[in-house]
Amino acid sequence: MQGTRASRVRWKILALLVGFSFVSYLQRMNISVAAAFMMPELDLSEQQMGWVFSSFMIGYTACQIPAGWIGDRFGAWRILWGAAFFWGIFTLLSGWVPGLLVPGGLAALVSLLVLRFLLGVAEAPTYPVSARVVANWFPSNQRAFPLALLIGGLSIGSAFTPPVISWLMVTVGWRNAFYVASGFAFLIAVSYRWYATERPEGHPSVTSGELAIISQGGEETTVSKPTAANPWLLFRNRNVFLLSMSYFCYGYVFYIFVFWLFLYLIDVRGFTLLESGFFTSLPFIVGGIAAPVGGYMTDRLSIRIGRRWGRRWMGLTGMTLSGIALLIGATTGHAGLAMVSLSFCFGFGELTEGAYWSSIVDVSGRYAGSASGVMNMWTNLGGVICTPLVPLLVGWFGWPFALGSAAPVSWIAGLLWLGIRSDETFEG
Repeated sequence: MQGTRASRVRWKILALLVGFSFVSYLQRMNISVAAAFMMPELDLSEQQMGWVFSSFMIGYTACQIPAGWIGDRFGAWRILWGAAFFWGIFTLLSGWVPGLLVPGGLAALVSLLVLRFLLGVAEAPTYPVSARVVANWFPSNQRAFPLALLIGGLSIGSAFTPPVISWLMVTVGWRNAFYVASGFAFLIAVSYRWYATERPEGHPSVTSGELAIISQGGEETTVSKPTAANPWLLFRNRNVFLLSMSYFCYGYVFYIFVFWLFLYLIDVRGFTLLESGFFTSLPFIVGGIAAPVGGYMTDRLSIRIGRRWGRRWMGLTGMTLSGIALLIGATTGHAGLAMVSLSFCFGFGELTEGAYWSSIVDVSGRYAGSASGVMNMWTNLGGVICTPLVPLLVGWFGWPFALGSAAPVSWIAGLLWLGIRSDETFEG
């Protein structure tokens, strides 16, 4: 570490984290595209493939808190590259084991259930531990933008995985598509292990000038080394609880887009399969742009009026506008306006990602990984609830009600921000 001129290693670390986010969604979403090719070859029904999809969510959601705790306890560097290595292993095996190493039918189903569950476990550290890295490498009043860029990688991955994997399936077959996808996981694992370090002061290219920037805010002493945090203590903290409940509501709305938008566009709006595939990607493209914009705005507001109100205004405004746009999209009779409104709904929600993640990192202090795991677990529980509830509401009341009823959930997410104080730090 030499010189007083500020180096920019932290932004290269962030670029690797965005790569983790993108690649993680490539690994998790590839099977949703491959399912159409896999089911007839492996003699699996749609219901059985649904079980395979759910096995990932179970492993992923259940391990959010343990993954964050492990990142706090043993350090984020080795956990991240190690997790990505196992993404590659389980994705590779998903293309090799069912139908080749084991026969189709029940044996293939069991192998996929196990492999997708293990992939969910391996992917659980992605966002909690990445939040730990951002806490280590960025000053407290400049974390919303990098964290929002990290989440933006999720949206871009969600938008581009379907066409990329579809092309691979048609060109080289579904098994080879899994093999190619696994290569991206190995690549990001090797890249992070080679270039990154746990802390900026341990990186040979970080200058004293960059360390001075990173130390702004006076909070870096709370994350100076891995800690044996007790994540259950976090449930007693008001800010962690309110952030988790707000993010739970956000997750309910988010996963409607992930699981049900494609079917809604076909059944209700009358789009063709090809048109629905294109329009399903639009909200995620808008979200991929909106997330870093919202993160930048959050950081500017935090510097200007303080972290508490800078992040509070972004969370309240974004989720309120998201609910309004969702209600318009659900009730309008014009298919084009509905698509525009739903895309804005998703984009307004993504504007708040930087506020959520920077706030959970700051209020939890040295427990950043554990607290991020708590919050991310709750948003995935929102998805677990909306997935079976939406079709029930459709059957009872129709699509306009099922979709529009999520608008108040979005507004509740915004109102909860009025009680969140992101300038308070939990010490345990």
